[in-house]
Formats: sequence, C-alpha cells, structure tokens
Amino acid sequence: MYDYLWLIPFFPLVGFVFNGLFGKKIRNEAVIGGIGTLMIFLSFLVSCGNFYALLQDSEKVHQRVIASWMSVGDLQVDWGFLLDPLSALMILIITGVGTLIHLYSIGYMHGETGFYRFFAYLNLFCFSMLMLVLGNNALVMFVGWEGVGLCSYLLIGYYFEKKSAGDAAKKAFVVNRIGDFGFLCGLLTLFWALGNKGVWTINFVEIAENAHLLESGGLIVTVVTLAFFLGACGKSAQIPLFTWLPDAMEGPTPVSALIHAATMVTAGVYMIGRMNGLFAMAPDTMMTIAVVGACTALFAATIGLAQNDIKRVLAYSTVSQLGYMFLAMGVGAFTAGIFHLMTHAFFKACLFLGSGSVIHGMHHGYHHAHLKDDPQDMRNMGGLRKKMPITFWTFLLSTIAIAGIPLFSGFFSKDEILWWSFGSNRGHWLLWLVGAVAAGMTAFYMFRLVFMTFFGEQRTDPRAKDHIPESGLTITIPLMVLAALAVVGGYIGIPAILGGANHIKQFLDPVFGKAIALNQIEAHGTHALEYSLMAVSVGIAVFGIFLAWVMYVKNPALPARFVASFPGLWKAVFNKWYIDELYDAVFVNNCKRIGTFLWKGFDVRIVDGIVNGTAWVVKGIGSGLRYTQTGFLHNYAMGMVVGVVVIVGYYILGK
Repeated sequence: MYDYLWLIPFFPLVGFVFNGLFGKKIRNEAVIGGIGTLMIFLSFLVSCGNFYALLQDSEKVHQRVIASWMSVGDLQVDWGFLLDPLSALMILIITGVGTLIHLYSIGYMHGETGFYRFFAYLNLFCFSMLMLVLGNNALVMFVGWEGVGLCSYLLIGYYFEKKSAGDAAKKAFVVNRIGDFGFLCGLLTLFWALGNKGVWTINFVEIAENAHLLESGGLIVTVVTLAFFLGACGKSAQIPLFTWLPDAMEGPTPVSALIHAATMVTAGVYMIGRMNGLFAMAPDTMMTIAVVGACTALFAATIGLAQNDIKRVLAYSTVSQLGYMFLAMGVGAFTAGIFHLMTHAFFKACLFLGSGSVIHGMHHGYHHAHLKDDPQDMRNMGGLRKKMPITFWTFLLSTIAIAGIPLFSGFFSKDEILWWSFGSNRGHWLLWLVGAVAAGMTAFYMFRLVFMTFFGEQRTDPRAKDHIPESGLTITIPLMVLAALAVVGGYIGIPAILGGANHIKQFLDPVFGKAIALNQIEAHGTHALEYSLMAVSVGIAVFGIFLAWVMYVKNPALPARFVASFPGLWKAVFNKWYIDELYDAVFVNNCKRIGTFLWKGFDVRIVDGIVNGTAWVVKGIGSGLRYTQTGFLHNYAMGMVVGVVVIVGYYILGK
C-alpha cells in the first residue's frame, strides 16, 4: 500500500490541471465541482488505506523515493515521501476535511464567474499541503510550504476586483515571506551544523537520528530552532506575524475554512512536531514558543470579544486556538498539540462553513429585497435558529466543542494542553493561568456570536426577514458530518485519569516518544491536582457562557452600557489594539520611505544620472564628429592635406 503514497498528492494535482486548463471551456458547474471534489475524495480513500496499513504494521516509519532531485557532493536530495503516524494523521485531516469543504463549495460558489478557477485553486491548495506533510526532507516540505503561501494569495484575493481583497492577499504574501526567511535560515544553519559533524543531509529521519551530534541546549540548536519557529509564526499566525490571518476573510468562506482548519495555518504546528527532536533539545526555544503561544491565545481572544463581523470573530478565534497549539509544543506536549490541531480542524471547519451558510442565507434575503446591508454583520442578524435549524444546531455543537465543555472534542484536547502547561517540567503555572483565562474568553465571545446570530429578536431589515432560507444539501451535509466529528472526535484522546486509553498518545508515541524520553520531558502531579485544574478550567468556560447569556439574551442592553462606561477600552479592542496602525507606522511606512528614497534618490539621480550622463557625453561627441562625415570628396581631400601638413609640421618643428 505504501508504494501508492504518491497518489495522495497526485489526485488533487490532476484536478488542478483539469479545471485550470479546461474548466473555462466546460462551464458546467456540476462537472467542474464534481471533478475537484472527486479528486480530493480519491486522495482521502488512498490516505485511509495507508492509515489502516500503518495501524497493522509493527514498523511505523516508511519512506518512498519517487525520483532523484539533486546530488551535490555528499548531499543527495530526492523527491520522497514519509509515512509515519504524524503524517498519516495529517493526510486524513487534510483530505477528509478538504473533501467536505470541496463539496460545500459546489453549493456556496454557485453562479460565480470564476467557478472553475476557484476549484482549480482549491485542488492546488490541497496538493501543496499534502506535499508539505508528506515530504521526507526539508526541501520537499519547503516546496509545499511555498505552495500553500501562493495558494493563500490566489484564494484570499479571489475577488481581485475589490481593493480590500487584493490588499489582504498581498499582506498575507508579504508577512509569510518574513517567516519563510526564518525557515530558510534555520534549514541552512542546520545543514551547516550537521555537515561539520560529517552528516550532510536534510532528510527528516536522518536529522532525527543525528540530532544528538549537536549540543543539547547549545547555541547552534537554539539558533536553528528559533529560526524555524519564526517560519512557524508566519504560517500559523503567531505574534508578531499574525496580522495577515484576520484580513484573509476577504476570500470566499470555503477558503477561510480550508486555511483555518485543514491546511495552511496548521503548517507551523506540524513543522515543529516533525522536528520535535531538535526542539526538545532547545529548552530556551521551547519556553519562547510556550510564552508566544500563550500570549497569542490571550491577545487574539481579547480582540474577538468586540468584533461584529461573524467571520472576523472566527478568524481571531483561530489565531487564539493556534496559540494553544504552540503553548502545547512549547511545554513538550507534542501529542496534545497535534490532538488539538485535529479537533480544531473539525469544529473550526464546521464553524466557518456554518458562518458561510448564515451569510449565504442573509445575502439571499438582502438580494431578494434589493438591500445593500452587510450580510456578515451580526448586528443585522438575530433569531435565525428558526429559519436555519440545521445550520443552528451544527454551529451550536461546534461552539460547545471549542468552548471546552466536557464530553465534546475540544474539552479533551484543550484540557490536556492546560494540564501540561501547569504540570510539565517545561511549563509554568502562569502559562496555565493565561491559557485558562483565554479559554474563558473563547467561551464568552463564541457564545456571544451564537446569541447575536441565532437568538433574540431578528434584527434583519423587515423586507428581508421572510426570505432567509436554510441552505441546500451540498452545504448542510458537510455541516452535519463536521458537527458529529466535533462531538465525538476527541474520544480517541480520553486520558487515563478519565478512564480512557488515550489512543492518540499511543499512536503518536513512535514520533514523539524518543525525544520526550531523551530530554526527560514529563508532566507530574497528583490526580487530585489534575481534577482540580480540570474543574477550574471548565468552571471558567461555563462562567464565560453564562456571562454571554446575561449580556446578549437576558439583558441585551448591558453591552451598550459597558461600552458607554469604558469607551476607550472598547475602542482599543474593537480596533484590534491598533496593531495594524503600529506596524504601518514602524515598518510599512518606513519601508515605503526607504523604497521611495532608493527609487527617486538613488536610482533616478545616481544610477539614471550616470547612465543618462554617459549617454549625453557619447551623444555630444557623436554630434560633433558627425560634421566630419559630409560625403563630399573635396572635404575628405582637404582633410588629408591638412593631416599631411600637420604631420610634416610636427616632424619639422620637432627637430
């Protein structure tokens, strides 16, 4: 079965080529959407087969070389794939959730003039992410790494006629280039460091086998891991490179779901997991990752409290949840981080697709009534649970999951992260506290979203109220599947303290177990302490839900009174703490000034001055000399006579 690993990225590549080349001529949405969805579904089937084969196999690491790429000295780089428990889980998430998003897109994108282009880009996005997670060496990973960056640019800027969409696409592209620079610096430094030890490789298995040659906690391994972490911050939107992700909402909603749940933003978390052996040897880097993750989780959660755009709330939620994953990686809870990546893929994909269903219904109502109101503004919604019951229930179940309520998937993964952040010898109680507070904020702003959208009086313009329908089956079927996964997806990770076998830990142990054991990373504490922390975190989440109910259902006048009492605080949070403005003032505008100086000051005045000055000198000399070429024989004869006289005179006078 492992010999067919290449088919997993191959199928979506075929879909991209087919729709990219022929979709515009076909113009049949059923064919275009069907081909795009079928290709990623076939990848899902092959992924399932490989996953099952790996479960039955005592050997958990398999490499398959497709072709030789380059050979330089002792370095051999192949186009190769690596299947182990980590990559096997990732390909299931990418292709499984990706299939549902493709199916959803058939209904959501109906009537779009660029329908074929959209599905071509979706398939290319999945192909790139599959290359990223399946690559057996850092260069193949980097091909996928850059591929998802390109696809994010294409899909965020899908509505390229809108300036805001074009600006958001450019912002995502530029910010990610900063992270990519870090990735390359880390890779080149690692290659040099291992090469000095006689090991010339960028193969992940060989890097893991030879990581012990580097000094644990030393300068080299710290620099390498910090550089890689910068790359992870770019892709996974962590402080300070998080600002591109909220603006990515300019793309169609299925794009948001794909970016936030199954592909691009998980790349940084996966990369750290793939290189866990190196990161485990760098305690300073791991503490940096934990602190940045915790701060990002809390900071993004505060911004989510005051946003009114339904997709923007979910965007900041993603940034916050990614912070949880980095917090897990930083305290050595690699399995918990990947576990939360998986559960987050389920409930966040459902939440984004659910928001798209709401927007789809609101847009239909406004279009019918010939209104120009914003279909994404939650202040225009309310009472939609009766009009969109399937969307409501699936959204509610996923919201309960992300809030970390017991028996739902998010509870198991979130609580495992919080326990490790407190009890790990790489953690600290302050990290737990920040994570717990962020969890309470998450519960509050997510149920604020639910209450503003689905409960209370319907605030939609009366002319549109009766024309907001439930979405069709291509939209609601993916919602129901993802909602079911949001409920039960966490049961593979029930910890022993709750009577579970923690199957995901056992499954991923061949990937993470060695590094954790060698570096003596462990979480320790009594069962009573763990139960107490669990109860406190759940209590904080329940309080957040209760507070949201009081403010947005029981007494809807409270939010306005709060804003009136704290206008400065509300304005700062609503404007995202003015981080974009700060970046513009410190970085963007100064870069523009430097660019303008290099253009007008250096290029125009110096470079163009030298080039144009040389041209004017040559032109002047040529203009003078052209009078010597008259074309008349007597002029040339006179010139010869003058020349002879000058030569003879020189010799006579010289003597």
